[in-house]
Amino acid sequence: MRLTPKEQDRLTIFTLAEFARRRRARGRKLNAPETIALICDEILEMAWDGLPLQEVESRARSVVRPEEVMEGVPEIIGTIAVDALFPAGTSLVVVEHPLGPPAGGEAAPGAVVPAGGVIRINAGRTPVRIRVENLASVPVEVTSHYHFFESNRLLRFNRRAAYGMRLDAPAGTAVRWEPGEGRDVDLVPLVGTREVWGFHGLVDGPLDGSGPDPALEDAIRRGFEHTEPPDG
Repeated sequence: MRLTPKEQDRLTIFTLAEFARRRRARGRKLNAPETIALICDEILEMAWDGLPLQEVESRARSVVRPEEVMEGVPEIIGTIAVDALFPAGTSLVVVEHPLGPPAGGEAAPGAVVPAGGVIRINAGRTPVRIRVENLASVPVEVTSHYHFFESNRLLRFNRRAAYGMRLDAPAGTAVRWEPGEGRDVDLVPLVGTREVWGFHGLVDGPLDGSGPDPALEDAIRRGFEHTEPPDG
């Protein structure tokens, strides 16, 4: 059996979630990986069943109760974000504090204590501004480091301009479009090795080889919305 990386990830989540279910049934408290896997597994199944995005996010907060996890786990799991396949396509499901607000403050396990001063993100990178419209009937979110070119097929924008780019936003954050909403966003180039793997499989390799044309043709063929200014 040959499985794609996404299918392998799905099986990994399911396997750990099953461990978590069995241990919880025996009265054992769950650790952080087990808790995350169980919540993600339920999110993916609810999305597959066609529940609305907002309902999935709401129900995800009741999958695991705080008293069912080990001490410190609620403080460690601040946000769960998972790409889930809905009938209308893939959407990012983001659940803040799935076990309730943490109570430990800076002394809690995994707490982040920021240093003083101002940190300028993406310094030295020239941003490109594009207009993005959500044609879907559900909200769509795109995270900071997602290859924006491969964003949800029902987001309409200039995908050629977005090739090899990501949101000009702090790591771990996201931009959300409500149904029918349009807004301008700034994108900056991906750096490092300039390789993109996974997402919708439109690139799966170096960005700077053949350029955007082959990937763009594949995206249009597969139904991704795309628009370009009149001058091309």
